[in-house]
Amino acid sequence: MDGELNLTYITLYGYAEMGNCRYLIFLNMFTVYVLSVSFNIIIVYLIWIHQNLHEPMYIFIAALLLNSVVTSTTVYPKLLIDILSEKQVITFSACVLQCFIYYSVSASDFLLLAAMAYDRYVSICKPLQYTTIMTKNVVSIILGVAWVLPACQIAVSMIMSANKKLCNFTLKAIFCNNSYYNLFCVATLAQSIVDMVTLFSVAVLPVLFILFTYTRILIISYRRGRNVRKKAAQTCSPHLIILISFSSLCLYDVLIIRLDAGSDLHFIMTLQAFLYYPLFNPVVYGLKVKEIFKHLKKLICPAKMI
Repeated sequence: MDGELNLTYITLYGYAEMGNCRYLIFLNMFTVYVLSVSFNIIIVYLIWIHQNLHEPMYIFIAALLLNSVVTSTTVYPKLLIDILSEKQVITFSACVLQCFIYYSVSASDFLLLAAMAYDRYVSICKPLQYTTIMTKNVVSIILGVAWVLPACQIAVSMIMSANKKLCNFTLKAIFCNNSYYNLFCVATLAQSIVDMVTLFSVAVLPVLFILFTYTRILIISYRRGRNVRKKAAQTCSPHLIILISFSSLCLYDVLIIRLDAGSDLHFIMTLQAFLYYPLFNPVVYGLKVKEIFKHLKKLICPAKMI
C-alpha cells in the first residue's frame, strides 16, 4: 500500500524552511496574489473597453498580463493551501500539469515580448508602413503562435516525463518546477535534447531577436534625431524593464537544478521572486505606458478628471 502511495504522491519539502513565519508568509502571499490578479485584470479591462487602446502594442500587453493571471492562478492557490497545511503533498500527475502550464505560459511570455519588440521596430523605424504591416490578421497569427507553439513543445517534454520511473518522492521546492527532474531514476539523453531544443526555440531565440530589434531601433532613432529618440525611449523602456526582470527570473529557474535546491538561499530567492514579480508587470505597464496610465488615472480619480 505504501509503495502504491509513493508512486502517486510527491512531498514538497521546501515548506520546512518556513517555521513559525508561515502565517506571515501566507498573509503576504495572499495579498500579493489578490493584488496581482486584480491589477492585471483592471489593465486588461481598460485595454478592452477603450477604442484608442485597440492597437497591437496594447493587445500584446493585455495578452502578457493575462498570462500573468494564468501563471499566478496555477501556482498560488496550491501554494497558499500548502503553507497552512501540516503535510504538503501533490500527485505526480498534478505536478506534471502544473509544470506544463507554468512553463508553457512562461515561454509564451518570451514570444509576446519578441512580438512587442517587432511592433516597436515597425512603429519607430517604418512608421508609414505600420498599418499595412501590423494588421489585425498579423496580430491574431502572432497571438496564436505565441500561445500554441510553446504549449505544443512543452507538452512533448511533459509527456516524456510522465512516463519515467520515479526513485525519489521528495521535491525540494515549494511548487512543481524543473527541480522535479531530481525525482527520476535516470536522466535520458532524449529528454535532455528535447528540453534543450525547446529552451532554445522558445526562450533563447526570442531574446536574441529582441536584442537585435532594439539594437536596430537604437541605431535608427539615434540617426533620426531627438524626437525619434524620445519616442523610442518612452515606448521601449517598459518592455526592456520587463524583459530584463523576466529573463533574470527564468535564468534562475533554469539554474535551480544545478544548485542545492534544499538550501536556505534557494528558498529565500524563490519566495522573493513569487512575492514581487507577479505585481511587476501591471505596475510597470500601468505607470510607464502613457495611454494606459491616463485611463487608469481616470478610473481611480474620476472626479479630478472632470
